[in-house]
Amino acid sequence: MIFLFFALVFTFLFGIVQVRDEQMVPAVKEGDLAIYYRLDKNYRKGDVIVLDDNGEKQVRRVIAVAGDTVDITADGLVINGYIQQESDIYTDTEPYVSGITFPLTVDEGQVFVLADSRPNAEDSRLYGAVAVDGTHGKVITLIRRRGM
Repeated sequence: MIFLFFALVFTFLFGIVQVRDEQMVPAVKEGDLAIYYRLDKNYRKGDVIVLDDNGEKQVRRVIAVAGDTVDITADGLVINGYIQQESDIYTDTEPYVSGITFPLTVDEGQVFVLADSRPNAEDSRLYGAVAVDGTHGKVITLIRRRGM
């Protein structure tokens, strides 16, 4: 019964994904287990979410929600005309040559996500805004597994 209970809980309410890249450093590191809540998809700026990219689960941070205009200029990341001061991001935010064109207004039912470690990261600068329905859920906790 206990096994069945946990199987149901982690099938319908929660999910676990092992982070397989260093693109969310320093907040989330390779090898960490991210536990996410499947039912709350009312994302806000700053939320860390789990999504699919080419069949692989990624952990990314929501930067903009529906109605926001995102631009990347020489000054950095600009949302709704304001330069973003991101205290936990230690690298410059730059657009990709082969990525989407800016400025971009996020449509209803979509979010714009970026990795915390911005250089060479696979995020919305490459594939555009992400449909909320295509995401798995919001990360609620991390279990550090480095060195185990």
